[in-house]
Amino acid sequence: MITRFAPSPTGPLHLGHAYSALLAHNMARKAGGQFLLRIEDIDQSRARPHWERQIYDDLHWLGITWDGPVMRQSDRFNCYRETLDTLWKAGFLFRCTCTRRDIEEAANAPQEGAGFGPDGLIYPGTCRQSGAPRPGQPLPNDVLRLNMQRAATECSFTELCKDRTGVHQITPEQMRKDVGDVVLARREMGTSYHLAVVLDDAAQGVTHIVRGEDLFDATKIHVTLQKLLQLPTPSYCHHALIRDENGKRLAKRDDARAIAKYREDGASPADIRRMVGL
Repeated sequence: MITRFAPSPTGPLHLGHAYSALLAHNMARKAGGQFLLRIEDIDQSRARPHWERQIYDDLHWLGITWDGPVMRQSDRFNCYRETLDTLWKAGFLFRCTCTRRDIEEAANAPQEGAGFGPDGLIYPGTCRQSGAPRPGQPLPNDVLRLNMQRAATECSFTELCKDRTGVHQITPEQMRKDVGDVVLARREMGTSYHLAVVLDDAAQGVTHIVRGEDLFDATKIHVTLQKLLQLPTPSYCHHALIRDENGKRLAKRDDARAIAKYREDGASPADIRRMVGL
């Protein structure tokens, strides 16, 4: 068993991060497996070295140890680009020039009636034909979307957490209708979360992915990409989210619930475990 924790160095870790990291760490250690750490810093405009150092400090303080070197996404842009080039040449990507407003106007047209998917408003397919690769055309440094009309296929994944336990089937119709043509590369990043996380998990040999239930629908995208790229599909555990007293899920802007703040106020690692129900 190989699990991982993959935070972004864009702010302080909070109680929700502690819960996810501890669950993944406990799962691996109980099984005699490995627990890996990955820094998801593809968004270089927001990533900061001091937040990365704080991640290491907070995890050490919680008693979490990891096996092997830390993987950093900023070291892997060439890998992401090579995969995008392969998908581009195979005709699975298309260049998109739509603005957010263009998408909203097209999707809200009476004949479209588009809904919302894992990435927000489902893309109406405006550039699917005009942005398709031409023979010999190099990979553009632009917004690239996955042509879900071509990429969607029958696939499945195993869910281990309660309430959703079992094998979840994903049909091409679901992906086309409920997810649509998701972005796999952004102009300012050169990749996207969806592509990077799939390639990174495969490169690290992750067998069990522990993360919040808010990413359950995004998992359909990841499993579809795994099938398309002929990569193994891990088992998943989408755990409940840690919420504040008003029922709102914690975010990095919730500095009052940052692990470092609890440390400063005299809390112990055992206190943190109790706060998150462990």
